[in-house]
Amino acid sequence: MPVKMKQQQAPVLYLPHGGGPLPLFGEKGHGAMIRFLQSIPAELGAPDAILLISAHWEERLPTITAGANPALVYDYYGFPAEAYQIEYPAPGEPQLAARVHQLLNDRGLKAQLDEKRGFDHGLFVPLKLMYPDAAIPCVQLSLLQSLDPGEHIQIGKALSSLRADNILTIGSGFSFHNMQAFSFSDNQVPDKENDSFDQWLQDICSDPGLEADEREKKLIAWEKAEHARYCHPREEHLLPLHVCLGMAGTAAKVVFNDFILGKRATAFLWL
Repeated sequence: MPVKMKQQQAPVLYLPHGGGPLPLFGEKGHGAMIRFLQSIPAELGAPDAILLISAHWEERLPTITAGANPALVYDYYGFPAEAYQIEYPAPGEPQLAARVHQLLNDRGLKAQLDEKRGFDHGLFVPLKLMYPDAAIPCVQLSLLQSLDPGEHIQIGKALSSLRADNILTIGSGFSFHNMQAFSFSDNQVPDKENDSFDQWLQDICSDPGLEADEREKKLIAWEKAEHARYCHPREEHLLPLHVCLGMAGTAAKVVFNDFILGKRATAFLWL
């Protein structure tokens, strides 16, 4: 009898999506990030669908886009008119949405479907750079308004079986998100606080010698890390990482560590 090969799990990726629509217009402070997003699909295989957790959507309960053809949500302001004419006509995937809903409810994480909600820029900005043909069906999952890190890890654990079905999971956020500290100049000003927290994140997420439960505990207690609140005055851009970690459960690979708008940011990949 032929030997049955072990099915490879789909990747999980936590990435920075940059400042509003600026990456799609080639803004120079996003240059390294743009190149990363354009090149990373080569490491991700050919997913059948994408589940994306966006930093720009919070609900009381975990909420999943369930429409077949979601519109775009231009959830930014103060940009030129062309920023509100961006198109990314990726189809939704109601069957995947229903499965995500079921998996969450099976774990006691009461969830809800939303057939009207569209894709915000946490989805369409990075995916337009990664998969410009918009052919891969997408489902977007909200954060919780509680912003509780442990709850977001549990969401990831509840959805871990999706990896066996070639569903690429993306946590779309930003490992540094202090809006007052970003720079639009060409000068790279040293920022020891940014560097310190970034290195802490790398150590926690990518050290293979760290036990899984210890990694979880440290990421749940992320506020105790040095300069944590300087880097994240509010944690919504960090929490997609918690979902990814819960889903993957192992050490990640650092696939991006460079400057975006003058601040160091990191992307993590689980294969």
